[in-house]
Amino acid sequence: MTLEATSPGANYGSTASGSSFYAAMRILPHDQREAMFQIYSFCRQVDDIADSDGPREERLAALQEWRNDIDALYQGNPPPRLKDYVASVKTFGLKREDFLAIVDGMEMDVPQDIRAPDMATLDLYCDRVASAVGRLSVRVFGLPEEDGIQLAYHLGRALQLTNILRDIDEDAGLGRLYLPREALLHAGITSDDPNRVIAERALPKVCLPLTQRAKAHFEKSDEIMNRNKRRVVRAPRIMSKYYHSILDLLIARGFNAPRQPVRVSKVTRIAILLRYAFI
Repeated sequence: MTLEATSPGANYGSTASGSSFYAAMRILPHDQREAMFQIYSFCRQVDDIADSDGPREERLAALQEWRNDIDALYQGNPPPRLKDYVASVKTFGLKREDFLAIVDGMEMDVPQDIRAPDMATLDLYCDRVASAVGRLSVRVFGLPEEDGIQLAYHLGRALQLTNILRDIDEDAGLGRLYLPREALLHAGITSDDPNRVIAERALPKVCLPLTQRAKAHFEKSDEIMNRNKRRVVRAPRIMSKYYHSILDLLIARGFNAPRQPVRVSKVTRIAILLRYAFI
């Protein structure tokens, strides 16, 4: 699962407050809530590096420092910025490889901006920046191992594809284009220049199949959550319903230019919380 955000790419916002992430996590017991905000903080910090306008070499070096710090944490010598993570790693069995996968995902934007990746690369990106976060999160939530991994796989991809579809114009402003090359070519779009692509009349032919892919992942994640205890899946359920609402708004709006931003209404957000937070 991704964490709610306003920034492009990996989508970790500058603040948790007011977001679907914050609303979903504040309902958790203290230890779980603390672990989830640690995961959020980690994601935010590495995402800030990837999205900064600093020299690419410096950003790559800063991300490598995070890898070194993660290694030190799991070797029993946590650096100051990860000392508070020791208890969460032990209590919930958080995996080193998932933290490292998140760094690897953020790094995919650094050597050069992502532009029209092939579908396999896009799926790898979604796995690293979204499903890896999910694999950490489901351990905190307490899902069974197999269902937890599958939920992270499907819901992470559903959320990240929704983010990509929502942020097409914002990403283009940063020189990035996450729409898959195969879908662009199928629609007759041969350019990978973000500003040219977002002005194409054929853009809906690229986006609509991705909405269907996201819907399929939402359906699979719902199946998994439906067979687990409601209390265990409260937080991911809230995230899922919030993002599914965004996807529905995108589909209703369409993808022809000009595209107005979509926002989930306050009434809808409150309704989601009232239905799924209090069990």
